[in-house]
Amino acid sequence: MADADPHPTSTAPAPSTANGTRRVSGSPTIPRGRMVLLFAVMLTTAAGNTAMQSVMPSIGTAMQISDVWISLAYSWSALLWVACAPFWARRSDRRGRKAMMALGLIGFAISFTLCGVALWLGLSGVLPAVWALVLFAAARSLYGGFGSAAPPAVQAYVASRTPRDERTQALSLIASSFGLGTVIGPALAPLMVLPFLGLTGPFLIFALMGVATLVALRWRLPDDEPTFPARGRPYSYAGGSTSDHSHQRPIAETGMATEDDEEEEDENEIIPGGPHKLRWFEARLRPWVVVGLIGGHAQAMVLGIAGFLVLDRLGLRDSPAEGTGPVGLVLMAGAIATLLAQWGLIPRFELGPRAATLWGIAIAGIGVALLAIADDMHFIALSFAIASLGFGLFRPGSTSGTSLAVTRAEQGQASGITASVAGASYIYAPALGVWLYNHSDWVGFGLIVSLCAIVLVYGWLTLQSDARLTGERSG
Repeated sequence: MADADPHPTSTAPAPSTANGTRRVSGSPTIPRGRMVLLFAVMLTTAAGNTAMQSVMPSIGTAMQISDVWISLAYSWSALLWVACAPFWARRSDRRGRKAMMALGLIGFAISFTLCGVALWLGLSGVLPAVWALVLFAAARSLYGGFGSAAPPAVQAYVASRTPRDERTQALSLIASSFGLGTVIGPALAPLMVLPFLGLTGPFLIFALMGVATLVALRWRLPDDEPTFPARGRPYSYAGGSTSDHSHQRPIAETGMATEDDEEEEDENEIIPGGPHKLRWFEARLRPWVVVGLIGGHAQAMVLGIAGFLVLDRLGLRDSPAEGTGPVGLVLMAGAIATLLAQWGLIPRFELGPRAATLWGIAIAGIGVALLAIADDMHFIALSFAIASLGFGLFRPGSTSGTSLAVTRAEQGQASGITASVAGASYIYAPALGVWLYNHSDWVGFGLIVSLCAIVLVYGWLTLQSDARLTGERSG
């Protein structure tokens, strides 16, 4: 079993402030082995979800269910994600990041198993298509309710152990696990359409992968749950009070024996009285939350439309089983472009949150405009890749901007808000995009491009400069 988080082995002391508080060094603080485990947690869930996205249009067509209802089947899950992600993020501050990651993987595995069984019963004719879809939506809600525990915990784990000037690249690396997952998922999905399981094969196989990742996480990632009393004067979590809180360290606020010992906040980042409960639209976060919401809705609409657009423009509605491959290829093209953004462009050009957000949403808008007129496989894949390249810059930019807007002690709450904002984009946006697309291509794509333009203008006027966000705060 994993041991408790060890203290750092480096012998060089971190730089100190005038009052003796240590500053965070610029060197990486998360060992490579642990980063691989965090990467695997995000990759597994991303690969499973994109594999599902690549087969659901074909499943819906095979069961003769309207495209809009297929999209709405995700809405309850997304709503639960919005409500539950901040709760699990706050709980990770008390119970530890590892425990919440494990809970998220358990929710993922159970949800995918039940989703696969429900859809298999529908495709086999055992259940009416409507009831199969209802059961699918209910099983999917387990992912929204419990699967939402993992991403905020992973983000908080990374953010609380990464220096400010390296946080955009570190969070981009974690975000890129989603990108890699979206390559692997659609690539493997057609291979998982097996004789007995049929189109539900990807659900059950990725559920098994989730279990394997859970075992690796429990075995190899050191525990970070509270195992001894906090240092300093005790007080109730996130609301109690004692005198002189401004000199207590993050461990006194969370009671966690973790590597945060070595990463104490700068004196100017420590909030007297402990970190208060963050709100979505408080002044520090408002610009990042707004661009995340609006840009997230644009991205959700594109993802909702993509699979159905491939079936329509390639004439595959009458043979839905043949649509899994082309849909998967288009999603793979987008995923590879996302990886290019997150593994190549962001570190190569050292893009900060503001630059990544604004450049990303501008490129995404161009890609969506091209997708609106694409009429063959090559053009569709290219257009979707350009849009995905843009969103691949936009998403880590807005995520790291939210993280850098708050103190290190507030990273758990910030990661919950980030996950909640991302989930809010999927409550109704995919279904709305599909509904508009079915009525008029131009209206649907016109709305998405308009949302991208709004984000570009609003972000240009309100987002903080990268120099101010990534630099060490001074008095």
